[in-house]
Amino acid sequence: MAHVAHDYSETRRDVKKLRIGSMLGDGIGHEIVPATMRVVDAAVGADTSLSVDWIELPLGREAIDSHGTPIPDSTLEMLATLDSWILGPHDSASYPEPFRSQLTPGGVVRKKFDLFANIRPARAFPDVRAMSPEMDLVVVRENTEGFYADRNMFVGSGEFMPTPDVALAVGVFTRAACERIAREAFTLARGRRKHVTIVHKTNVLSMTTGLFRDVCRAVAEDFRDVTVDEEHIDALAAHLVRRGSDFDVIVAENMFGDILSDLAGELSGSLGMAPSLNTSETKAMAQAAHGSAPDIAGKNRANPTALFLSSAMLLDWLADHSGDSRLHHAAKRIRHAVEATLDAGVATADLGGRASTSEFAETVVARTLRV
Repeated sequence: MAHVAHDYSETRRDVKKLRIGSMLGDGIGHEIVPATMRVVDAAVGADTSLSVDWIELPLGREAIDSHGTPIPDSTLEMLATLDSWILGPHDSASYPEPFRSQLTPGGVVRKKFDLFANIRPARAFPDVRAMSPEMDLVVVRENTEGFYADRNMFVGSGEFMPTPDVALAVGVFTRAACERIAREAFTLARGRRKHVTIVHKTNVLSMTTGLFRDVCRAVAEDFRDVTVDEEHIDALAAHLVRRGSDFDVIVAENMFGDILSDLAGELSGSLGMAPSLNTSETKAMAQAAHGSAPDIAGKNRANPTALFLSSAMLLDWLADHSGDSRLHHAAKRIRHAVEATLDAGVATADLGGRASTSEFAETVVARTLRV
C-alpha cells in the first residue's frame, strides 16, 4: 500500500503543520492526553517551521453520551484522513451494555486500520527506582490475531459458549501475520543491539506457536547480522525478573507480548513509564501501555510519562515515514526533557515523588524548550 502523503511528509522548509488526531478516552486520559499535547506542541514548536494542528475526536464514555456509541463513525472517518493519532486509555468494562460486551474502542481502531505491530519499549531511567535498573529492551507484539479473541476474527469474537457451562476461544496464527511482525522485530533490532528473542510455547502449543517460531526463524535468515535465540513464555518471564538487562528485542504473539511488556514495564520502573506505539505500514497510534486508572481519575495524580514517551515514538515514526529529520529532533527533545525532569527529582506518586500530573507536565514542557 502506498503511503498517503500529508503536509509533514514534504521536506520543504515552508511546511508548517502536522495534523494529529487526539482522543481523550476515559479516566486519567482526560489529564494525560492534554498534558501530552502540550509537551508535543513545545517539542515540535521549538523548530519555528513546524507546528501541530490537533484534531480532537470523541471516543469512550463521553462519546456514548454524546453520540450513542464509544467509537463514532465520524471519529473513524476523520482518523482515515490522518496518518497519526494519540489515544488515551479507555475503560470499556465500565460502559453500559451492549457496549461493555463489544469490541473495545481501541480494538475497533486497531482492526479498522490494521495496526498489526505493537512496539513496547521498557527502559530503566537512572533516577527511577527499578527492580531491573539496567533493563533496555523492546517487546514487539503481533497485534491482530494470536490468542486474543477480540482481534482474531473478521466478524465477531473468537470467544463463544456452546453451553452455559462451556466457554471456548479460538487462537489464530497465520504465516503472513507472523512474517510481517518478525520483520518489524528484526528491522528494529538492526538499529539497536542486534539481538532478537523469539517467544513461543511449542512444547504444548506445537502448531500455533510452532508456526510463529518457525516463521520467525525463516525471517531471521534475511538478517544474518542479528543474533537470534528463543525462549518458552514461562521461562522468559522468569528470566526477565532475574536478568532483564540481557534482552534486546523480544518478538511475541499477541497475548504473550501483552503479558511480557507489562512485566517488563514494571521491572523497569513503573507501568506509568511504559510507552507503546501501534502501527501499520501507513498509520501509527501512540497509546500508553497502562489503563485508565479510574481510582485516581480527576485527582491530578496520574503519571503522564508513558504517553509522553509514546508521543516521542510517534514523532520518530513520522520522521521515518516522511524523511523529515526535524521530527526526530522533536522526539529527542521529549525524551531528554523527561529524563532531565526525573533526574531533577520531579516525579509523580507512583515513582515515590510528590508532583501532580500538571506539575510534572509543566516541568517537562519547560525543559523541552531548553533542549
